[in-house]
Amino acid sequence: MDYVKPSDVAAAMVETGRRKLALAPIDLIVRGALAGAILAAATSLAITGAVQTGQPLVGALIFPVGLTLIVILGLDLVTGSFGLLPLPLLGSEKGTGTMLVNWTYVFIGNLIGSLAYGALLAIALTNFGNTPVANVAVAAKIASIAEAKTLGYAAFGLGGMITVFVKGVLCNWMVCLAIVAAMTSNSTLGKIATAWMPVFIFFAQGFEHSVVNMFLIPTGMMLGAKVTFFDWWFWNQIPVTLGNLVGGFIFTGLAIYLTHKPREKEALPIEARVPAE
Repeated sequence: MDYVKPSDVAAAMVETGRRKLALAPIDLIVRGALAGAILAAATSLAITGAVQTGQPLVGALIFPVGLTLIVILGLDLVTGSFGLLPLPLLGSEKGTGTMLVNWTYVFIGNLIGSLAYGALLAIALTNFGNTPVANVAVAAKIASIAEAKTLGYAAFGLGGMITVFVKGVLCNWMVCLAIVAAMTSNSTLGKIATAWMPVFIFFAQGFEHSVVNMFLIPTGMMLGAKVTFFDWWFWNQIPVTLGNLVGGFIFTGLAIYLTHKPREKEALPIEARVPAE
């Protein structure tokens, strides 16, 4: 049968985390860069669909192609690693440093891939700067999104900071759920279908994903968004990344592991099995 039981999924989560912890830095960088670029391409496609149809929901339906490709190809998003890598280390003080280094390499790889795709897209949309951004609907939309994701939160001060953090929590709750749900199937079509649903949920509601924002905000800056480097990192990248860590690990990785982890069956003495009279 194609379906994988939740208890087996919990075991697969731990084993996946263990394998990822053993990867070499070059693998983490390459897989992270490819994942960042693919997710950026899916984001620009989603924005294109929303702009052309005038329906943001169309973009949300399109966007999950990115994560499904990443899952099928075994690439690495730091957001997914937030949910899986701590699991093999539960109950042990060893390995925390390795996990932090792993997250750092994947984060850098995701950033490299996102920036590379963003720069290439900016060139393609503006004919290497010869076409005004205002005349290109998709380019103008990316610039406006970059401002909304930074200056929009800054306008609310502390309230904006709390909001962007919470949106990061809600986002990666769903993203890690998609990665884990894909483990319930052994077929390619099954993995696509199960991963699609939670990703659609997060994107349709405008939650905040740190790797998506590695593409959207700096690309928006390249296209003329009135956003500074400080605005990008202080009002979005840092709080969203922290929110993604909390949402991915606590609400998906840890929660599913705790309730479905394999348990040794305790052999009860015969006396305990006989009901008292």
